[in-house]
Amino acid sequence: MSGYVPIVGLLIIAGGFIAVSIYLSTILGPARFNQAKYEAYECGVQPTPQPEGGGRIPIKYYITAMLFIVFDIEIVFLYPWAVSFADMSQTPAGGLALFGLVEMVLFIITVFIAYIYVVRRGGLTWD
Repeated sequence: MSGYVPIVGLLIIAGGFIAVSIYLSTILGPARFNQAKYEAYECGVQPTPQPEGGGRIPIKYYITAMLFIVFDIEIVFLYPWAVSFADMSQTPAGGLALFGLVEMVLFIITVFIAYIYVVRRGGLTWD
């Protein structure tokens, strides 16, 4: 039970920081409300009820998000493996090191296939 005390303490400190920050922003921040503040902001483009091009949403946004997720997951798996790879090669017969290397090569090939898909769909070209 005593192992959870620091975690609970950190949650209390974080919650207090959030509450104090929100409270101070309402007191110290400017309170000038107008119609422009209530409108949606879409990267400098005037918002319309229907997307440009007759109701079709450009796929570039989804391709970019998919690319980010693919490479984010790749880093999550590759970094710990790369850090511990030197230690794995010191094991007798290097069984796990060879298995880990083969698995990472297969993983990188899979990510590379996703990257080729994104390039072919035009996810890296912007107008």
